[in-house]
Amino acid sequence: MPASDHVVNPNAFLPDSAQAATSPRASSIERELENSLRPAGFHEFVGQRRVVDNLRIAITAAQEREEALDHVLLSGPPGLGKTSLARILTAEIDVQLHTTSGPALERPRDLVGILTQLQPGDVFFVDEIHRVPISVEEYLYSAMEDYSVDFTLDQGPNARILPLKIAPFTLVGATTREGLLSAPMRSRFGLLERLSPYPDEDLIQILLRSAKILKVALTPSAAAIIASRSRGTPRVANRFLRRARDVAQVHGANEIDESLANDSLERLGVDANGLEEMDRKILDCLCRSQGRAVGLKTIAASVGESEDTIEEVFEPHLLRKGFIEKTARGRLVTAQGASAVGVAFGNL
Repeated sequence: MPASDHVVNPNAFLPDSAQAATSPRASSIERELENSLRPAGFHEFVGQRRVVDNLRIAITAAQEREEALDHVLLSGPPGLGKTSLARILTAEIDVQLHTTSGPALERPRDLVGILTQLQPGDVFFVDEIHRVPISVEEYLYSAMEDYSVDFTLDQGPNARILPLKIAPFTLVGATTREGLLSAPMRSRFGLLERLSPYPDEDLIQILLRSAKILKVALTPSAAAIIASRSRGTPRVANRFLRRARDVAQVHGANEIDESLANDSLERLGVDANGLEEMDRKILDCLCRSQGRAVGLKTIAASVGESEDTIEEVFEPHLLRKGFIEKTARGRLVTAQGASAVGVAFGNL
């Protein structure tokens, strides 16, 4: 059968069978694929100019003083480059990177085991730092301030405190929920940088760079189409690019042009507004309320999705596009939101 006659299953293009095509979170397989596309240094990192400039200045100043860089907190929605910045920061300082996540630090001994392995100036990266248990977080306080921890051995009357000295290090914390960080933890970071969604022009540059790495021809107009539907998130943009590459390969196309980009996004169920099926279900639910505010629980029950997923994955894009509004009573659809799903606002 000729390549152009192949029938492609749209479900095969999803990054994970249980994950939305526009989800800013990476599946386990996708994390491996992302590594080849990560920028190697600040010179390759596109966007977030203020954050990058602040980190460069802080690194240069710390190196001139021959001190460990101040602890850094990177916050913002998933998929914007917090992990990439932590890797770049480590490379710029020329030290070792030690990586873990908040949920992985279940007990104080898990933390102490990592801290005692650090060499002077090393970077300790904690993803989802807002999910570090309180009992472990308290050990981080003294480690961040005094480079020491008092580790308790045994329990009860036989308990002994073992003071441990730690080499000066830099803690880089990444969080998608900065509001869940405790005040004592937040106050111990010297650099607090928030990443914001990328404009289309930055995403186009990222896509063209990724296309070269993936060895696929991508026209600027096709990159613009993919960028406009990527929710301001490089991870989503690169995911769409990989799916477009698959379609190009199956159909024997030499490059990804406008037509092929539109075809690939249509197979993923992503429309011109960057909306996928669940987005449209949410808007339809709000339209059916005929102008009344709808609570998050009601929306979740109506569309068959969890409240957390709606709030973290779908709502941010709908809010940025001006398709919904959040009020004290619930969510309301706007005229633009109703129009996006083909409903006349005056009929609500």
